[in-house]
Order: sequence, then structure tokens, then C-alpha cells
Amino acid sequence: MGLFFLVPLGLVFAISFASRGTYGGVVWELTSANYLDLLHPLYGKILGQSLWYATITTVICFALGFPLAYVIARSPARWQPIFLLLVMLPFWTNFLVRTYAWMILLRHDGLINRSLMALGIVDSPLDLLYRPTAVVIGLVYGYLPFMVLPLYVAVERLDPLLVDAAWDLYASRWAVFTRVVLPLTKPGIIGGCILVFIPSIGSFITPDLLGGARSMMIGNLIQHEYLVVRDWPLGSAVSFVLMAIVMAAVLLYYKTASRSDGRLEAR
Repeated sequence: MGLFFLVPLGLVFAISFASRGTYGGVVWELTSANYLDLLHPLYGKILGQSLWYATITTVICFALGFPLAYVIARSPARWQPIFLLLVMLPFWTNFLVRTYAWMILLRHDGLINRSLMALGIVDSPLDLLYRPTAVVIGLVYGYLPFMVLPLYVAVERLDPLLVDAAWDLYASRWAVFTRVVLPLTKPGIIGGCILVFIPSIGSFITPDLLGGARSMMIGNLIQHEYLVVRDWPLGSAVSFVLMAIVMAAVLLYYKTASRSDGRLEAR
């Protein structure tokens, strides 16, 4: 941890207070200008857009992943490994290749538009590519397994007798779900949301290929500062601000969850 995490992290933190050279690179003249530059409204807009994309991706992944994880966990034991293998199957292909595949599917002459036109649903191709919707589709597709696997573990550990007891006490479907299933699978929900939210907010391949210039996220900004502008100090500052925001959000979520658990125990 010290060699492969703390040392590089400390180096990036030090660079964030350095200055950019005339032709790029790092000049070790300490300054806080890199962090002050982030107060520009443009950076705030990119950060807000990144938070929105990551949040909507997490919500959709939960909405799709929870029923899927529940079905897998309640399937016969001999079928569960096969279903889990199908969930993890996309990881066998490079993420960049899978993103390019979505570009082929969503373009004007892609499979989706051709199918819609063949069925008579639309008369002309839809503008699906280089849209915010395309970015969300790509993010959900890429990170859905990260939601399903923790939820599967949580649901698999859920004692079915507790659900049966709720039915015996004349609980409605909504009451069974909200009063029994959700609280008992909460660790998996928290883990899945964190595993989806964090990589989603820092993603740069998906918005770059599927969203174009209008869907820039903070990951694209960091990549642009490092590789295009060659402003390593500003890129490092953006990286640390993003890390601080994500860490604060995770700690706040855990703190809120622990307070909620305490109130339930008190009741």
C-alpha cells in the first residue's frame, strides 16, 4: 500500500502545487493557483455534469441489478454459477472494444436504427450517438455487473424464512420489500452503489466515444490536462478535488446510514 498507493498519491499531491512549464511538464515553484483556477464556472459545470451522470447511472444500475440479483440468488443452485458467468461474461472483452461496439449499434446506420425502421416505429434514423442518453447507456452497460455481484451476495444470504414470516403476517408486497428485503440487503446495496458511482464519475472513455465534446466529464478533463495541454499540475489538482468529493460523499453516506440504523434499533 505504501509503495504502490501512498507514494504515487503523494507525488500527485505535490505536483498539484507545482507550476506548469513553458512547454509542459512540471516546474517546482509552489503555488495554489491550480486550485484557485478550479473556481471557474466551466469546471463547476463539468463537475456537476459528472455527478449527474454518475448518479443516474447508479440509480439505473440499481433498478436493473436488484431484480436480476434476486432472481439469480433464488434460482436453483445448479443454475446460479451459469447465471453469474453470464453476468461476468462482458469482462472477457476489453472495455474499449465494448464501447466501440455501442458506437456501431447507436450510429445512424446501426442495428438499432435499422431495426426501428424495419418495424415501422420510425421513418428516419434517430440521433442516438453523441447524446447524453448514449453516455448513460454506455455507463450502465459497463458498470452493471459491479452492482449485480454485491447485491447477489447480499440477497443470497437473506433468510427466505424472514420473507415468509412477513407474508404470514399479512404484509403487502411493498411492505415486504421495504421493511424486510431492503434493510437486510443494505450492505450489498451500499457496496454496489459505491462500486458503480466511483468509476462512473471518473469515466473518460465512454463519454469521449459515445457523448462527444458536449458530454465532457471530469475524467475527460483530467485526461485533457495531462495528455493534450500537458498541464500536469492542474490535472493533479482536478484529480485531488475529485477524490476529495468522492471520499466526502462516501463518508457522508455511511454516516447517514449509521444514524438511520441507530434510529431503527432504538425503535
